[in-house]
Amino acid sequence: MGSRSARQILLGQDNNALVLLFAVNMLVFLLINFVKIVYFISDTPQEVFYRQILHWFTLPASTDIFQGRPWTLFSYMFTHHTIWHLISSMAWLWSFGYILQDLAGNQKLIPIYLYGGIVGGLVFLVAGNTIPVLQANLSVTPPLLGAGASVMAIAVATTSLAPNYRLFPMINGGIPIWVITVLYVLIDIGSIGVTQLSISGGHLLAGLVGYLYIHQLERGKDWGAWMTNLVNWINDWFNPEKLHTKKYQDTRYPSDNSPAPFERIPKVTQQKLDAILDKINQHGIDQLTEEEKEFLRKASE
Repeated sequence: MGSRSARQILLGQDNNALVLLFAVNMLVFLLINFVKIVYFISDTPQEVFYRQILHWFTLPASTDIFQGRPWTLFSYMFTHHTIWHLISSMAWLWSFGYILQDLAGNQKLIPIYLYGGIVGGLVFLVAGNTIPVLQANLSVTPPLLGAGASVMAIAVATTSLAPNYRLFPMINGGIPIWVITVLYVLIDIGSIGVTQLSISGGHLLAGLVGYLYIHQLERGKDWGAWMTNLVNWINDWFNPEKLHTKKYQDTRYPSDNSPAPFERIPKVTQQKLDAILDKINQHGIDQLTEEEKEFLRKASE
């Protein structure tokens, strides 16, 4: 299997999902810590800052409190309190997210991130309020924050898509990405600790979500399509001159110089080729879609 291509992600590219996730996480971090500095300068106790500011972004362990803060099921996955927590989450997000974006396209990253975070948060809530051992310590259980569950979903999704994708080709031909993922899971679960079962369990089930997302995607079902359609619909309202429906009509009713209706012209890249070869190795060539077969034929020319 080949290594990653030399193509680098364009930081200024429009609608870059990876950059958008980075920006949101960092903006929330800067906002929270700016307010924290204000509290510190005003000599306000740190507990007051947690109660008045941070707790409105983090996911509470108690369902009674959560009922008054339902938005925290989404906000917690973008909230990091310490700089090291942020750096760790963003480093892993970039490592796996860049590859996933390169292999599966720009529109799969955010749905997997959100699905993984939601599942991780729900497991944290349900387990903490139903498992007797965890329920007994519910009053002292700290709220949940960070992109851990979301990044776990992206890591497993990337590995499921191309398990033999190789990194660091200068080291004996490269290290398969599944090895990196196993290392990441061990570090993640080990850092959480066995006592916080609701968090570690949430991360593992978030990883399962990443696997199922790719599993369904390979069968032609995109769980994130509705998100893309919703965003496109909103963009069309604010940018009527760039309607996404117009792009669809252009492909359906081509001009004389354009390809035939619905014809796809595959772009041969090493990453896509590696992903198709991995699929053949795991499921057989008969499982390839017509588009993938056409891509393979173009690559062999």
